[in-house]
Amino acid sequence: IANWLFLLLLWGQYRRVDQQLKKTVNKLQSLPTVCVVVPARNEADVIPVSLRSLLLQDYPGNFHVFLVDDQSTDGTANFAQGVAYAVDKLEQLHIIYSADLPHGWSGKLWAMEQGVKVAVETFHETSLQLPDYLLLTDADIEHDISNLRRLVAKAETENLDLVSLMVKLRCQSFWEQLLIPAFVLFFQKLYPFRWVNNAKKSIAAAAGGCILIRR
Repeated sequence: IANWLFLLLLWGQYRRVDQQLKKTVNKLQSLPTVCVVVPARNEADVIPVSLRSLLLQDYPGNFHVFLVDDQSTDGTANFAQGVAYAVDKLEQLHIIYSADLPHGWSGKLWAMEQGVKVAVETFHETSLQLPDYLLLTDADIEHDISNLRRLVAKAETENLDLVSLMVKLRCQSFWEQLLIPAFVLFFQKLYPFRWVNNAKKSIAAAAGGCILIRR
């Protein structure tokens, strides 16, 4: 009983989900350059929605999307090109074809490593300003149109090196409704969101599906 009382009353009020990005942000004095890196393997079913949401971000600064096709067999890269063509954003999309997985790497991290490397090299070779931030995000996430602008504003106004969001997870089937709330609650118990966002606390966390980080 004492342990439960400690968790419920003293452990960062972990059951609350009141830590959110501001919907409205002040106009930024500068507009950092952002490279979005998206690892994708056989994501043809979701790329039309997720990639469109990235390419149509209302961020007024310079940003490019680097999609790493991790040896997909379902035409993911072709679908991505089609999306960029449909929304007239071909110049902002860069498709990278992943090399074979080297020993000691996991698939997603290897794809991201290649994406980050090519993104920086591309800006260097074209004499463009090197990206100030990298947005690392999954291929199956649909972003709100203002997500990038709000992430950058959070980082810039509060002088943060990393800003991360936990996405709203699909919770429709019986097993999703049974398991996903428990998963989120467990994550919050390990990393109470209020403490994660408190500069006076040493605890830190990030959700891998959406991470904005200074280069």
